[in-house]
Amino acid sequence: MATISLCMIVKNEEETIARCLASVQRIVDEIIIVDTGSSDRTIEIVKEFTPNVYHFQWTDDFAAARNFSFSKAGMDYILWLDADDVLSVENADKLLLLKETLPPSVDSVMMKYILGRDEYGKPNFSVKRNRLVRRERGFVWKGIVHEYLEVGGNIVESDIEVFHQSAKGNSDRNLKIYEKNYAEGKTFSPRDLYYFANELYDHGLYKRAKRFYLRFLRTGKGWVEDNINACGKLSDCCHFLGEHDKSLEWAFRSFIYAAPRADQCCRAGYYFMQNKQWSQSIFWYKLAATLDLPKEMQGFINYACWTWLPHLQLCVCYANIGEYELAYKHNEIAREYRPNDPQIIHNKEYLEGVQPSLKQGATAPDVTP
Repeated sequence: MATISLCMIVKNEEETIARCLASVQRIVDEIIIVDTGSSDRTIEIVKEFTPNVYHFQWTDDFAAARNFSFSKAGMDYILWLDADDVLSVENADKLLLLKETLPPSVDSVMMKYILGRDEYGKPNFSVKRNRLVRRERGFVWKGIVHEYLEVGGNIVESDIEVFHQSAKGNSDRNLKIYEKNYAEGKTFSPRDLYYFANELYDHGLYKRAKRFYLRFLRTGKGWVEDNINACGKLSDCCHFLGEHDKSLEWAFRSFIYAAPRADQCCRAGYYFMQNKQWSQSIFWYKLAATLDLPKEMQGFINYACWTWLPHLQLCVCYANIGEYELAYKHNEIAREYRPNDPQIIHNKEYLEGVQPSLKQGATAPDVTP
């Protein structure tokens, strides 16, 4: 059976660290904690789980801190988590089974990272991460912010999910690190340009975000998933800046990199909806509603666009052209995903008022949320 070192970097995580460690304590063989300057009870709490606590002088470089934590590991494999991550009992059991059956030929195991859930417990956003790696391969972290683990060899994908459950609000820490490095004239890789643009976008700095997304795409060296997402974010930036035709162009530009994705189709549908071009809007939302998630998709997934959102928008489009039965049908499909959504309930009541016959025997097709 494989052995596992859990390696983490932490700072002021007293609200979440115990929850994280407790969720994996029975699975890992050692816990390595690298503290980068906590001033709260983090270290005190951590010592209830492990004596292996190290201090690292913070240098505004996440990869350096993570590589230091990996250097302290002594087991066959290294598992990494953040302090506000947690494994459910079900997923912890899956990890334990993986540990018992994992062949030594595996170099890395990918797991789904759930970044948020809606009020029904269903994922809002997710992305896949190389979460468990063979120590002797010496894989290293790269990137001062939004660091990534550069892996190779035999990579397998598991159905294990790690849930990100933050107790903190959005911080400007990462943006400040990027701004500092940019002001100092540091060389930004294509990936740095992309994530710098993301930080600018998340802080509502759409003009600057747009500029850095363009710089990223012009390098021609971005990961395909980042290229697609950059087109989507450029579409959103243009929308917020009132450049609506450009917004549509950038949604379409993403098709250069891969077949249409549901989120890009929803962007196109929304553009035409805003212009009351109902037939065009219906075309793009119908396409979004029929697409399946590509198995090879490794980037961020916005589940709303792949499930209920296009149906809700189709309800609005069809209602505006007097196609009430179709509007009701799509609203009912959306209701399968979000049974208590106020807007969806309002639509149902409105349509039943306009056309009372819809109340009788109207059922939605089978949908598996």
